[in-house]
Amino acid sequence: MRRADTMDWDDDLDDEVRPRLFAAARAGEAVGLGTIIAADGGPRPVGAQMVVTADMRRGVLSGGCIDADVARHAREVLAGDGPRRLVYGRGSPFLDLALPCGRRLEVLVERIEPDDPAVHALERFSQQRQRAVWLSDGHARACRQLTDEPSDGEPWAARVVFEPRRHLIVVGSDAFARAIAALGLRTRWEVTLVGALDSDRVPAGLRVVTGRLERALATCHMDRWTAVAVALHDTEAEVEALDPALRSDAFYVGALGSRSRLVERRERLQEAGLGAQPIDRLHAPIGLPLGGTSPREVALAVMAEVAQEARRSLLAYFQPGGLAPQAMAALAVTPRPDVRGSLLR
Repeated sequence: MRRADTMDWDDDLDDEVRPRLFAAARAGEAVGLGTIIAADGGPRPVGAQMVVTADMRRGVLSGGCIDADVARHAREVLAGDGPRRLVYGRGSPFLDLALPCGRRLEVLVERIEPDDPAVHALERFSQQRQRAVWLSDGHARACRQLTDEPSDGEPWAARVVFEPRRHLIVVGSDAFARAIAALGLRTRWEVTLVGALDSDRVPAGLRVVTGRLERALATCHMDRWTAVAVALHDTEAEVEALDPALRSDAFYVGALGSRSRLVERRERLQEAGLGAQPIDRLHAPIGLPLGGTSPREVALAVMAEVAQEARRSLLAYFQPGGLAPQAMAALAVTPRPDVRGSLLR
């Protein structure tokens, strides 16, 4: 029997806590939620979260120095204690958990009931691939769509912005395409594979779309949180896949192939009616130049480049002019009220 204080060695590495939060709500299970509400240094940003149950935790709040302690407090909150504001590092009266960076972290720990309207609102926004902001003071919560409307100015202790989950579309079904899709799943992205795949080889969580390429791609929504990796060996089919991808809002479009094909590929895309600007978006050869040749090595190079571009697109969005001032105000740090029953740690 699995002990309550143990877990699979990589369970807690998931940075995406929403699936576990939603699963608990559907199962009628309350969870403990830890959120970093202030940070002076440290590897994790304000807004990082951890979901905790009696025998599981998901999410990382530090390099490992406080996570087990936060989980312990979350389980005590689940057992009936009120919400807590934990202080680690500088300013904490307890010295047994020193932060190696010598800085300070504040964590809000609260109990989330399965029927909390904020959880169901967050799930609805996630299904609609809408950006949302999660608000909490430890006792009450709200979840609203992140828009250009002014924030309400309420002194919420925690404000966490949730982007739609990153979506990876892999076009192809050879060993390289399967390796890219597999690593995307391991990275906890939503992954769609467009191509033929034996039904007994489809891993959990992978969406497979088959049929004529044009029709199959039409079912794949390519928004600004989507990356497209094309791994095809037929030049006509490749253009058929790249054309809609390069015209879409996808933040990344890449194609497998040698450098010797760059000129030919560009000419074919021009013949398809694409201009220079969308063609210049194409990453080819796909992936960072790591020198790998095996399917898994190529997949590593591809996901490294995709992750790099995902971060760049997010940072570009938060640059001046990328996000409306009113929406930026929704993300601002506000004075944190004392959480009744809080514990300095």
